[in-house]
Amino acid sequence: MAGFSMRPCGDFRTTYRQDTRIFDTTVVRNAAILGIIAVALIPFVLDGYYVNLFIQISYFAIAALGLNILVGFTGQISLGHAAFFGFGAFASAWINNTTGIPVLLSIPLAGLMTAAVGLLFGLPAARIKGLYLAIATLAAQFILEDFFARADWFTGGSYGAAANPVNVFGYEIYDDFSFFYVCLFFLVVMYLLGTNLMRTRDGRAFVAVRDHYLSAEIMGINLTKYRLMSFAISSFYAGIGGAMYGHYLGFVSAEGFTILLSIQFLGMIIIGGLGSVKGTLMGTVFMVLLPEVMESGVSALSVFDWASSTDVTDGLAYIKEMAIGLAIILFLIFEPDGLAHRWQQIRAYWKLYPFSY
Repeated sequence: MAGFSMRPCGDFRTTYRQDTRIFDTTVVRNAAILGIIAVALIPFVLDGYYVNLFIQISYFAIAALGLNILVGFTGQISLGHAAFFGFGAFASAWINNTTGIPVLLSIPLAGLMTAAVGLLFGLPAARIKGLYLAIATLAAQFILEDFFARADWFTGGSYGAAANPVNVFGYEIYDDFSFFYVCLFFLVVMYLLGTNLMRTRDGRAFVAVRDHYLSAEIMGINLTKYRLMSFAISSFYAGIGGAMYGHYLGFVSAEGFTILLSIQFLGMIIIGGLGSVKGTLMGTVFMVLLPEVMESGVSALSVFDWASSTDVTDGLAYIKEMAIGLAIILFLIFEPDGLAHRWQQIRAYWKLYPFSY
């Protein structure tokens, strides 16, 4: 797990509060603030293509963090995260369309509804683990997919459901440039909440359950309580991310929340680093940008005459599609602790101690 942190010689902690602070050094805190400011300037210096990529990274990163809390920090497993992501999208659209509650309020309410559903499907986690839990969460994926197709009152069935744009003080946000700041707001808030959660007693209990559940139980940790809590929190994050996804597209259809998306979420946290908040964001950026990089590479090869043949074109398209699966396999073999661990090694090698967080 990507939880190891090296400290420079002479870095003494005298209080528990110092040892659990979010930013390990002042340099890291200032760098984080400047990074957020730099990201906020993206719509002014880059075109709509990069704004769209950031929006994708935002809602996927929020959902992926929920999965990492469940898998990386608590040691549970879920193969149905995409279904909860989709439930959040449908729930927010349904709340807004039926009650008239503003979209900015319906998004967190959809997260709470998704958390309740996740709590229901997380009940088997109280008694089973490992392969059996994986099968149970896979069943949740197919149960919710069937629910999406049949519940016309909630999802619109095979026709899908319309999701209204975000409305802020009477101003409807239709364009990517305005929605960009909505995504940035939710991304910062949800990642701060996730980081603070890991500093609390409940967060440390999650890690204890992951590391050795028998020892955790001997210490007085209620395994059932924290396993269910991790499923609820994971589903809450998935619901928030899914709601943002739905309102960004303006339309929600059941076909977009298949098992393949669940595997992509697993790929994000594996590549970024299990048990790492910053690794989740790094893995999401990698997974969103990888198809774009592959597409650029294939387009660059198309200028050559030999690349215009049908066989070569089909082969390049196949390579582009298999890139995600290949990346997951390569990371599992050569870098199982993910990009966050690689950053720690780079920092230690180059003695970047001010960036020790």
